Amino acid sequence: MGTSKFEERYDRNFNTLSLEEQKTLGASKVVVIGLGGLGGGVCEMMARVGVGHLTLIDGDSFEVSNLNRQLLSEEHLIGVPKAQAAKDRVNAINSDVIVMHLVEYLDESNLYERIKNADVVMDCLDTIDTRFMLQKTAQKASIPIVSGAIAGVAGQVTTIFPGDKGYELIYGKKGGRQSKGVETRTGNIAYCALFIAALQSSECLKILLDRGDILRNKLLIAELWTNSFDIMDLV
Repeated sequence: MGTSKFEERYDRNFNTLSLEEQKTLGASKVVVIGLGGLGGGVCEMMARVGVGHLTLIDGDSFEVSNLNRQLLSEEHLIGVPKAQAAKDRVNAINSDVIVMHLVEYLDESNLYERIKNADVVMDCLDTIDTRFMLQKTAQKASIPIVSGAIAGVAGQVTTIFPGDKGYELIYGKKGGRQSKGVETRTGNIAYCALFIAALQSSECLKILLDRGDILRNKLLIAELWTNSFDIMDLV
């Protein structure tokens, strides 16, 4: 019996993943919110590993300053909505993936509807207030969040399940910190964005496949100048 197209596409996933696990990914639904440096990398990896349903959300369009780090940005795409570019990229990589793209900013009026059917939500946002809003809504929908953040050559990843305190343990009480993070002062470097996006993608697959050690109530912090990698307990 010959090798199927499905098995041929994912041949290099096998032995790391079983055929049944690959099929589980194909039936999984992931929402990626924010399609910049982190979100672009996450989209790339979700499409290549074979997550079957992606909802890609961002209200922003590409600017010249995005070219230093955002995988989806290209010179000829300046002014193009990031969500459209993300959809096109996923379609070019893996036409079997069902993609919904939304060119919109999320608020309390639309967020629940956008994420309610997801298995995992990927937080690739850049404002702290929006992260708190996402956590509140994801708790209501009983959906786990994988969160990444970067600043310069440092980054962090955590996974938040319904019922966890989550962002409060990192940023303090809602409203007690500035909306933007330290990246507004330090900038962001391409390889750090992709490194953290890879860690987020790993967390997402571990949730979907129910295997491996998950960063629940833990914060992984990486600093790439010094090759410093730490995992902090948040509770």
